[in-house]
Amino acid sequence: MTKYDLIVIGAGNVGTFHAYHALQAGKKVLMLEKDAMPVEATVRNFGQVVPSGQALDTWFEYGRTALSIYESIQQNVDITARQNGSYYIASDDDEVQLLEEAFTLFKERDYAATLLTSERCKERLPALQQTYGKAGLFFPQEFSVEPRSMVHRVRNMLIQYKGLVYQNNTTVIDCSIDQGIVMVTSAKGEKFFAEKVAICNGRDFKALLPEIFDNSGLIISKLNMMATMPMPQVALKGNILSGLSIRRYDSFKSCPSYPSLTTPAWQAPYQQWGIHILFKQALDGSIIIGDSHEYASVQAATELDFSIDMRINQLILQEAQRMIQLPSWEIQQYWAGYYSQTTDGGVYEYQIADKIFIATGIGGKGMTTAPGYTQKRVHEIFA
Repeated sequence: MTKYDLIVIGAGNVGTFHAYHALQAGKKVLMLEKDAMPVEATVRNFGQVVPSGQALDTWFEYGRTALSIYESIQQNVDITARQNGSYYIASDDDEVQLLEEAFTLFKERDYAATLLTSERCKERLPALQQTYGKAGLFFPQEFSVEPRSMVHRVRNMLIQYKGLVYQNNTTVIDCSIDQGIVMVTSAKGEKFFAEKVAICNGRDFKALLPEIFDNSGLIISKLNMMATMPMPQVALKGNILSGLSIRRYDSFKSCPSYPSLTTPAWQAPYQQWGIHILFKQALDGSIIIGDSHEYASVQAATELDFSIDMRINQLILQEAQRMIQLPSWEIQQYWAGYYSQTTDGGVYEYQIADKIFIATGIGGKGMTTAPGYTQKRVHEIFA
C-alpha cells in the first residue's frame, strides 16, 4: 500500500496549487483528475491575473501573493505568464471618479498604479475608440496567461521536478476515514490512501459527497465568451477592462462614491445578464472577448443548458465594438464557461475530522487568486 501525505482530487487551478504548495513543503502528493485533463473553468477563462479587481479586505492580498508565485514559476518554466499589466478604461464621469478613488486605495496598499488621461489611454491603446475612454487606471505588475495551457504546464513542471504523482481519467466516488487514514475510492474500484485529502472539485457535485454539496448554498454561474480570428497586426497589450467592469468588480465597491453610483438606462440588459466587457489578446493573435453571468442553484444546475444564447453575445459584441476598433469582428469560437461560487463572493470550505478538506466555489477568482489562497489552505491542512 502506497500512502501519500496528501491526495488532491481535481486538477484545476485550485487543485494544482494545493499540490504545488504541499510539494514545496516536502510532502508526498497524488493528484487525481476525473477527465483526461481539466476542462472546466480553469481552461475556459480569459487568463487575466488581476488582483486589482478583487475585494480589498481579502482576495486582493491572495492575488498579490499569486503574482509573486506566477513570476517565480515563470522564471524557471514557461507557463505563458506575461507581465503586460491591466488597463481599466472609464466611459463616463461616475467611472472616472471610481478610478481616482481606487488609485488612492491602492496607493495606501503600496500597489503600483498609474492614472491615465483620455489622451494617454489612446496613446497606449491605439485600438481604443475615439469616443470611448474618459480616463484609465493602469496596474503594471499584473499578468496575462494562456488558460488552455497554463495549468497543464504547471502540472507537468510539478511531475517532472517536484515528484507529483498524477492520475487522470479517475472519478472519485468515496472518501472514508479508518484508523486515521483516508481511503479514496474511484469509480473503477481503485483504492488510494493518504494522511490528508483536499477536494477541489470545481462544479462537479454529483459523484463525491453529494449530500454535503446539496446543502452547501453554492450556486453555478454560466459565462459566455468568444474569440476572434487571429489578428497579429493588432496589438492589445495587457488585460483591458471596461467601464462595466469597473462597475462590477469588488475592489471598486470599496470606493467612497460607489454607493451613490448611478446606472444609465441603457445598461439594464447588461445588468440583467451580468455582462461586463473584457479583452485579452492570446499568443496566436486572437482576441478573447466577454463575458456574461447566468445563475442557478446546485440542485437546478441543468437549467444552465449547453446552448449559447446569441442575444447575450450580441450585447457583448455591441459594447465591445463601442470600446475597441478591430480590422475584423469575425468570431472563430463561442463557448460557455461554468464555475461554482458562494453567494457572498468567498470560497466554500468544509472539513471532516481534520482529514478531508473541501475547497471549491471560488467563483471567477481562481486564475487570479488560487496560488495565494491555496498557500493559506495547505498551511491549514498540515497545521
